Amino acid sequence: MQLIPRHDPHLVVRSAGGTTVAVLHGELDLVLVRHLRPELDALVRESDALTLDIRRLGFCDATGLGLLAHCAGRVQARGARWRLICDQPWILRLIRLTALGELLRPEAPAPGDHPAVVTPHEPARDPREYGLPSQG
Repeated sequence: MQLIPRHDPHLVVRSAGGTTVAVLHGELDLVLVRHLRPELDALVRESDALTLDIRRLGFCDATGLGLLAHCAGRVQARGARWRLICDQPWILRLIRLTALGELLRPEAPAPGDHPAVVTPHEPARDPREYGLPSQG
């Protein structure tokens, strides 16, 4: 998988075999949504298959959910493949309470999904923190 270079600690993008994976970090609130929306809009327009991995989010408000819904809707309207990787119960509950489950279709990480990409600003994490078996 090829890492697409960028200097944004809140978004790491990698691509392989026609699939683009965007890993979001931090707090997905109004400020971060305004910052990320142009880049995510470009990924939505250009990707044949887009996966958003939100396992590294520490917070998500209604604006953040709105951005996720916007991305999912646009990807699906283009006929492209959409995945939302989420294993955080509090975000899954927000998705359920806002009736966005059918649109966002959150998935638990599959056995082949690597834990969220580590940015240079944070240490590697043990995969068991994500409910995945230890690699080794």
